[in-house]
Amino acid sequence: MTQDLVAPRRKLTVIPLVAATYFMVSGGPYGLEELVQNSGYLLALVLLVATPVVWSLPTAMMVGELAAAIPAEGGFYVWVRRALGPFWGFQEAWLSLMASIFDMAVYPVLFVAYLGRFWPQANLAPLSFILAATVLAACVAWNLLGAKAVGDGSVLMSVLLISPFVVVTIMALMRHGPLGPAAPASGLVHSDLITGILVVMWNYMGWDNASTVAAEVEDPQRTYPRVMLFSMIAIVVSYTIPVAAVWHTHIAPANWNTGSWADIAAMVAGPWLGIALVVASMVSTFAIVNSLTMSYSRLPVAMAEDGYLPRLFTRKLPNGAPWAAIVLCALGWGLALNLKFDRLLMLDILLWGASVVLEFIALAVLRVREPNLARPFKIPGGLPVAVLAGVGPTALIVLAIIKTHDTRLGNFSALTVGLTLMAAGVAVYYPLAWLRQRHLAAN
Repeated sequence: MTQDLVAPRRKLTVIPLVAATYFMVSGGPYGLEELVQNSGYLLALVLLVATPVVWSLPTAMMVGELAAAIPAEGGFYVWVRRALGPFWGFQEAWLSLMASIFDMAVYPVLFVAYLGRFWPQANLAPLSFILAATVLAACVAWNLLGAKAVGDGSVLMSVLLISPFVVVTIMALMRHGPLGPAAPASGLVHSDLITGILVVMWNYMGWDNASTVAAEVEDPQRTYPRVMLFSMIAIVVSYTIPVAAVWHTHIAPANWNTGSWADIAAMVAGPWLGIALVVASMVSTFAIVNSLTMSYSRLPVAMAEDGYLPRLFTRKLPNGAPWAAIVLCALGWGLALNLKFDRLLMLDILLWGASVVLEFIALAVLRVREPNLARPFKIPGGLPVAVLAGVGPTALIVLAIIKTHDTRLGNFSALTVGLTLMAAGVAVYYPLAWLRQRHLAAN
């Protein structure tokens, strides 16, 4: 047998999948600090509310429609393959796996950086690498317990994450005197609107990641549309309310910088709340790695079932966890832990954005080719609206490409690196397709 026997298992329901999706997309208000610093409170809040209308809402609706109509393991890979053929399906999976390198290597390192606030030795090599690898190993162990365990754990960790921000919000709104001189309405320092938009895009991306575990979701046809809606509301609220509350204290935008939520919390309520925010940041980064491990590990499973990867990736535990894919993916991410990803936000957007464009094309093509496909949830307005839904996200991705051209990664631009990785996907596909054909012919 090429796959272990899979016994009946507990599946993800709405609330656990909402929690897991929250961490796949967001992970809390961390990452918004430079947005406030560069854009000021007013513009930051406008971007946090307006960008989802153009970027997140169409993407979430697209995921809701396709995940409900085609609830298959591998999610977006299966949608694109079904609509556009095996070549583009492979490119979809390749782009996502390449983006996962940057996602999954940076968060364990961030966890160690946050830990370093309590234990400075944690930032010293080789201990920092060992600790980051331990985070990955812990997420592997958790994922081996199954998707339901990951979802339930995400519910608990979301409560631990949000609680300190609730306290920050309440304490900030209860203050009657300013903590500093009145900040200007915009608070602009050296505003870069495009950079602000890209930061917000990064904080709102990853909606399709929840689709890869569709085979392990209870009643996916009804669950996914609700998960997309509830997750979006939760993310927008968790971003905007704390930022608006801190604005009430008149803390100047110049006091915001990367990782400054703990300092802001200490200013609002005292050192104890700053400590709580640091602990919450560690919970957030761990939960992000844990949820994304679940999502990304299902891609190699679907590709292996199609013959593009060794059958080893299809092996599962009785609870449905694809143990080989989880372990092998984690080993790959672990090899990248020493890389520096502090300037790769735009490259991440570029790779993930290209995969989202393919998903919107698949949405439109399936509307034409399979008009009778059962769609429990459907973007209203017919084919024209389904096509227009992809215009906003695509335009923002083009904006990201223009900006990426200015970002340097050593001697190369981020755009050059991104296009090279895309070209590598094309080059890798043909020999794998040839080997697949030989295997099929031999059997």
